[in-house]
This record gives sequence, structure tokens and C-alpha cells, in this order.
Amino acid sequence: MPPILLAVDKIYPKGLMWFRRDLRIDDNAALYHALRACRQVVCVFVFDRAILDPLPRVDRRVEFIRESLVELDAELRRLGGGLIVRHAVAEEEIAQLARSLDVQAVFANRDDEPAALARDAQVLGALANAGVAFHTYKDQAIFERDELLTKTGQPYTVFTPYKRAWLATVDAFYLKPYPSRGYADALVAPPDALRMPVPTLQDIGFAPSNLAQLDIPTGAQGGAALFDDFFQRIDRYQAARDYPAVRGPSYLGVHLRFGTVSIRQMAGVAHQLSLQGDSGAATWLGELVWRDFYFQVLSHHPQVAAGKSFRPAYDKIVWHHGKHADALFDAWCQGRTGYPLVDAAMLQIQQSGYMHNRLRMVVASFLCKDLGLDWRRGEAYFAEHLNDFELSSNNGGWQWASSSGCDAQPYFRIFNPVTQSERFDPEGKFIRRYLPQLAGLSNAEIHAPWTARPLELQAAGVTLGENYPKPVIDHAEARERTLQRYAVVRSGATGAPPK
Repeated sequence: MPPILLAVDKIYPKGLMWFRRDLRIDDNAALYHALRACRQVVCVFVFDRAILDPLPRVDRRVEFIRESLVELDAELRRLGGGLIVRHAVAEEEIAQLARSLDVQAVFANRDDEPAALARDAQVLGALANAGVAFHTYKDQAIFERDELLTKTGQPYTVFTPYKRAWLATVDAFYLKPYPSRGYADALVAPPDALRMPVPTLQDIGFAPSNLAQLDIPTGAQGGAALFDDFFQRIDRYQAARDYPAVRGPSYLGVHLRFGTVSIRQMAGVAHQLSLQGDSGAATWLGELVWRDFYFQVLSHHPQVAAGKSFRPAYDKIVWHHGKHADALFDAWCQGRTGYPLVDAAMLQIQQSGYMHNRLRMVVASFLCKDLGLDWRRGEAYFAEHLNDFELSSNNGGWQWASSSGCDAQPYFRIFNPVTQSERFDPEGKFIRRYLPQLAGLSNAEIHAPWTARPLELQAAGVTLGENYPKPVIDHAEARERTLQRYAVVRSGATGAPPK
């Protein structure tokens, strides 16, 4: 749990608040502690070149951050402060800025991704050499690191007992918000030389995306509006969440990722409603617990972020590779597999940076267990395209789908993309939105167009192989090959790819 400052008196003349993935003022742990501990607090955000330089020049996430910073800067200015925004290598810039501002301490919220931990270790050393303290706090999770362990002191590797422990432990203390605004009088404006507007996308080498056209609200105000909308229908979440054509999810993923909403507020509301018997809120709370669970897995098993299976036996699997495998992967990426639900989902992520959670499972299973392709290829694709990309959850989800992770689905459970389509998009509404060339097919035919009679295809204006592809693989045959491929996990042999 975060340390609590008991003394009311300020202990540092000046401190630096380093915003990272916590782009809000309200209920911000590090900001609260900085304001409590310092007579003056200057605020900074760094567009970290170590993160940004490898990205494509059009990236919705960078634009989301930039727009959220404009709001954050305006609110800080209203409170008497302001935001310094730099475009640099963070581990170098923070120490230099701390020296130039003559601060005695830097405050930030923790980030347990391996690259972030390495960065923070470098920052800690550079600041120590300059005689500046570095304080970090828990803010992105309810429970982190070693806070929830088994009775033998080990991290959980199965979700259900972890969830039981989470629910048994959580109370008002863990969900209590930090009253940051109550100490905002400590905020001070940056020096005139650093008091500049938030840089444009062009200033940092990026071009605008279609974020505005998608009407994705940004900043803390956007996150609050989305949560208010979700709060009105949270009781229906359990019933609606699996249907991609229905407004069932919260759509708060990107806001949780960049901290424009508080996880304590989200979990607090869901927990209170679940105690009152709201099954929708209880189900959504379970999703937030999954998020904490995957944070813990990454914290204790960082090798999963380095391309390793959580269950080492699964690294023996020989995945389909070569030119044909590359062609299949390209068909998957471009939404040209011939399986409408898979293709519609892949077009959704291409066009919006979002994919419905049920469909993430469907397309991941299809990649690994129908196409026989390495789950790491899909993981990397999602990492590049998802607005709400979260390393721990993305890795956990892909390892779950490939059966290689902790508490994963058994390898012999293989999603059938047609029956998934029939069950969760029964009227084909989602498919028709992203594949309008199939709109003329009936609700029965649209899930598997290759089974429709020629006259029905002709009447619908569908020509398989021309305006919609034929299936790149037969699901039943692929299932048998997958069972052969995964046999190496049972036998322990080195194995060979099935013919």
C-alpha cells in the first residue's frame, strides 16, 4: 500500500511531479504526496523518445495523450500551476530538469513494466547523484506486487483464488481517494522559459489520426463522461458484454491505461454496487480484478514480457512458419480470412484501435489454433494497434488464448469462429457494419458465406474469392492439426509441426 505522510508540515522546499500514465489531478497518489510534502510543486510530462521513436508516425494513443495533456495543463494553470511538456529521453531529461529547477524531490506513480522499471532505476541513480530524492507510489492498481500472496507467501497463478483473496481483502482503505485538490495551493507555475503550450503532434514528429472522427473522448473530463454513461447501464453489463453489436462494455480501457480515470473510483463504485446485489457491477469488478491479476503476474514473472511462455513446456511447440504462414498472418491482419466474425473484428481494430473483448478471444484463438501461428505475432500486432494496449493484460490474454499462460484455457478448447458468430452476433449486425459486402446475406448465411447456395450468394451480390475471400483454412481440419501440434506439451518430446 502507498506510504502515508503523517506530518502536515512541508518537508521539501520544492518538488517535481512527474506525470506518466496518470493524466489527471483528482485522486492521483503521487500528486497528493507531492503537494503534501512540498511547499512548491512544479509539474512535468515527458514525451519519452525511447517509447515514441519506434512507433508509426500516426498513432491514436499519442494523439490521445496529447489531447489529454492540453486539458491537464489548462486545469493545472487554473489552480495556479501549469505543465512543462518535454520531448526527450525521460531518464536523461528528468534529472536535468530537477537540477535546473533546483528541486529536492521527484514524485511519480509506479509503472511495473520491465522497460519502465529499467528507466526508473536509471532516473533514481541520476537523481541520487544530484542529491535529489525519488518517491514512487501505487496508483494504477488496487493491489500490486506482493500485496496479495498465497498462505505460503507465493504469488497467485490461478485467477479464481486470487479473486477470492482480492475480494476478501479489499476495503474502504484501499479504495479511498487521495484528495489532491485540497492541497493545490502548493502548485506553482513553471519558470517563464519553460511555460509553453503543449506541443502539437507535428512538434513531436507525429501526424493526426482519426481519433476525433471516432469521437473518442480524451482527458479526465472525457473519462468522467464515459464512466457516467456506463454507470447508467452497468446493471446490464453481465448480460450485454459479450455481444459486439450491443453497447455493453464500459469503453474505459484507454482511460484506465493512461490514468485519465482513477482505478480506485472505478473499483470503489463497482464494489459498492456489487455488495448491493448488482450482478452487472460484480461482473465488471471481476474484470478489474483480472487487470490486477495480470499486473501481479508480470511483476513476479517478467520473462513473459520477453517472449517466454508462462508455462515453459509450451515453448516447445513448433508453430507454422514460412511464406505460407506469412500469407496467413497477413490475411488475419487485413481481415481477409473468409471467416466474417474474425474479419470484422480485425477491421474494427484497424479502423478504430478498439476491439471488443469477446472478439479479442475469438481472433486470438483463430490465429493460434486455426492458423497455427505463434501467439507472439498476434501479441505484437495488438501492441501496435490497440488504443488501450496494456503490456500485462495483452500478454496475459494472448497466453490465455494459446493455452501457454497461467490459468489459461486448456489447449484442447478451441473456439469455433462460426458458432461464436452465431451465438454472439446472431443477427449479423456487427458483421454487416464492417463487411457491408455481406449485408445482403440472411442472418443464417452471413456467419459462413461459403455454405450458402450459389443463387443465394448471387442474390446478395457476393462472389467468393472476389468481393469476399474464401476461407483460408477449414476449421475442422485445423482443429485436428492443433491437437497434434499441442501433443508435444503432453509428451514432452521435441515434436515436429503437423503436416
